[in-house]
Amino acid sequence: MNTPKIERDNKKGNAHMATNKDLAELIFPDIKETVKDLEKRYPERDLPDGAEVTRFAPSPTGFLHTGSLFTALMAYKFAKQTNGVYFFRLEDTDQKREVKGTGMDLVNQLANFGIVADEGYFGDHDEGNYGPYEQSKRADIYKIVIKELLKKGRAYPCFCTKEELDELRLVQEANKVIPGYYGEYAKCRHYSLDEAIALIKAGKPYVIRFKSRGNHLNHVRVHDEIRGDMDLSQNDQDIVILKSDGLPTYHFAHLVDDHFMRTTLITRGEEWISSLPIHIELFETMGWKAPKYAHLPVIMVNDKETGNRRKLSKRKDKEAATSFFIQEGYPKKGIIEYLFTIANSNFEAWLMENPKGNLDDFHLSFDKFSLDGALFDLPKLSNISKEVLANMDKTTFASECLAWAKTFSSESAKLIEKDPSYFESIINIEREQEKPRKDYEKFSDVFPKIRFFYPDCFDETLQNPFPFNPHLDTALIKEVLQDFSDTLDLSVDEETWFANMKALGTRHNFADDRKVYKKDPQAYNGWYADSIAIVRTGISGSTNTPKLYDTLKILGADEIRRRINEVIHRL
Repeated sequence: MNTPKIERDNKKGNAHMATNKDLAELIFPDIKETVKDLEKRYPERDLPDGAEVTRFAPSPTGFLHTGSLFTALMAYKFAKQTNGVYFFRLEDTDQKREVKGTGMDLVNQLANFGIVADEGYFGDHDEGNYGPYEQSKRADIYKIVIKELLKKGRAYPCFCTKEELDELRLVQEANKVIPGYYGEYAKCRHYSLDEAIALIKAGKPYVIRFKSRGNHLNHVRVHDEIRGDMDLSQNDQDIVILKSDGLPTYHFAHLVDDHFMRTTLITRGEEWISSLPIHIELFETMGWKAPKYAHLPVIMVNDKETGNRRKLSKRKDKEAATSFFIQEGYPKKGIIEYLFTIANSNFEAWLMENPKGNLDDFHLSFDKFSLDGALFDLPKLSNISKEVLANMDKTTFASECLAWAKTFSSESAKLIEKDPSYFESIINIEREQEKPRKDYEKFSDVFPKIRFFYPDCFDETLQNPFPFNPHLDTALIKEVLQDFSDTLDLSVDEETWFANMKALGTRHNFADDRKVYKKDPQAYNGWYADSIAIVRTGISGSTNTPKLYDTLKILGADEIRRRINEVIHRL
């Protein structure tokens, strides 16, 4: 609906009447391109039927939130499984909140989880035909569209100061009406074109607002891919679409970018559902087809203080930052698998059937999403990560562990690089079998458990008391260790070695059967497992090691005897 033309006084009787076009040209005299030009510059994508074009569009205001990783993963997966396109757009129009360098950080952190865009912003450059992919570099594109809205009479300049808007809110609160800039409360909406033009020419600062035709007392039916059809209150707010700094607001930039980047599916958090009527009205006003929307469940945690559920918090929860998982060395596949359990209710069943399956083979489905907030469960993530690490082959494990160690544990990196094959032999203990060991849930767990394999690290532990069974006499411990050293034979198979270990125990009065020992504990020093524990502790400085037979084979006879001599000497 066009604003009525205003007739001015003119003695000659043929006064020029101000038009919406006059206002648009006054505000944007240098903008010569039109929306039709943009349609030609950014044509429809040539993709197969059903292919989705999705995006991740963060603001560069800090670290990658776990919820943002979830959102990006969903967008990435829907694009990939439909042979579509996933792109990265940087929404940096709120430059007061921007943290320099975090755009590149976001790109790198997503890449750490295997989420790399097909096109878009890559931190130091753009790739693709639908850019620029940084909103701060798209100012003229937004102005072309806003100029079109001004010509249609669906946008207008607003000259209200912050103080006037604050006063308006107080009046609305006192009258107990919905706050905002709309209807009778939208003062500048009711200026004539002449009045608006005069204020602009006088140098009065202004922003540009969208002129809504909605009424919050009415409803609009909107569709969400997860929740289905929803009836929401119409938008009637005259939202700001262009700020005084010449950059658009989120709502408007999203309209323009998703249309001209040809986005077909938007995945975002459910907190954006209330904004959907605004976005639908913007698309309808421009005569553009809106993309599909899928509002994802918000990731929740149980608050330790209140016991209630709440959103995962950057301030309160370490797991809110993906950097926590990166620093701790959780395998990226484990985190991705865990996030899929949050997304689709059938993923865990699929994972049980395909423990070594390719995640690309799992089909993500909207009808399997939860409608409730998903509870973040760190113990569950740990269990999944254990499975992932246990099912890695030794070479992949060593490679990923080294990559982690180079950034977060220089000592560990040096040990791996000194002898990669030795590290792989340690990691491979009970790995290549039907039910592999599950010793580690993250890479930061590895070296505290295997440092003893390295002679220099073992020697450091000699300065501390070893955790031998305090109920056993020191002289007996020395005797068992010396006997083990003297009779050591690593050439035998595991069954023979185990028989030898039982014989070692019986020679020092350890029962060869636990039931026999329990019947008459006073007659024995323990049972044979206690004598094996002496050997385990003596060669490792720990009561817990990987499978002892394999551990001894890796250490070798010379190193084992050296260690035992050192331990006996210090007892």
